[in-house]
Amino acid sequence: MKGQASFAPLLEGFFTHRLMQQRQASAHTIASYRDTFRLLLQFVQKQLHKSPSTLAIEDIDAPLVVDFLNEMEKTRGVTARTRNLRLTAIRSFFRYAAFEDPTHAAQIQRVLAIPAKRFTRALVPFLNRQEVDALLAAPDQRTWSGRRDHAFILLAVQTGLRLSELIALRQEDLNLSSGAHVRVIGKGRKERCTPLSKNTRAVLAAWVREPLRHPAQPLFPNARGGRLSAHGVHYLLAKHVAVATDACPSLKDKRVSPHVLRHTTAMDLLQEGVEQSVIALWLGHESIETTQIYLDANLELKQRILDLTTPPDGKPGRYRPGDRLLAFLKSL
Repeated sequence: MKGQASFAPLLEGFFTHRLMQQRQASAHTIASYRDTFRLLLQFVQKQLHKSPSTLAIEDIDAPLVVDFLNEMEKTRGVTARTRNLRLTAIRSFFRYAAFEDPTHAAQIQRVLAIPAKRFTRALVPFLNRQEVDALLAAPDQRTWSGRRDHAFILLAVQTGLRLSELIALRQEDLNLSSGAHVRVIGKGRKERCTPLSKNTRAVLAAWVREPLRHPAQPLFPNARGGRLSAHGVHYLLAKHVAVATDACPSLKDKRVSPHVLRHTTAMDLLQEGVEQSVIALWLGHESIETTQIYLDANLELKQRILDLTTPPDGKPGRYRPGDRLLAFLKSL
């Protein structure tokens, strides 16, 4: 092992120094990167029969990383998008390793050169107004959990907040006085404030008057007063979608997630004529190009554009072959 750089100190330094101290990455990013390397190290241990703490940087080469990514798709059934997210975490580590251990630059460059997998980008899913109304009516507001879920879904649809932003909200993040708004620290640790409609403000004002279940509970707690988990949010949405399907059958064919509610907010703004740059600001997008996906999916907008154009003068009719003799002369 002499002359070989140990992998463990590099990985520990990547998380403690690079991600936490220098980049001040969010808890969500750190958790995602952590899960990637846990899976990678478990795979390497099976392949090389070496414990993770004894690995050298030379052990994690480009062919092994590609085998790991392929294994993720084959055994876990992950999508190309998830595969690319795992690759992004691995690339980030190797860029850090290139500065900390430049003697392995050639090997590191081969890992960084692994291409992301291309995939078909489907149109973003979203709910129409009837589906949103049915979903909001589904929670039983005679119960504590029903009132919580109604307020949660309403806030999600009106503001377009990310799931991580919604479950991290505290009561002090709400301003329900004049100029009502909600304040969040979003992706990239960027602070933004999103205004609240009159109806959303009234629902949230009623919700915050509910008795506390824990002194330090978040805005939308679980039954014990702790923070809702991502799994818990997906569960409550699936439960209410099942009820709402009776009133709105089109929901049966849709997979409703917190991100679909975020897409719904964007599509509502777009269909109301809000500019793309303003939607990007509203959603907290890093680049206006990210908002392009909503333009691609907006069939109503495309129909309005079509209505403004002069259509080609097409005439329906059956195909009739030309005269055979004239066709022969034309072919000469």
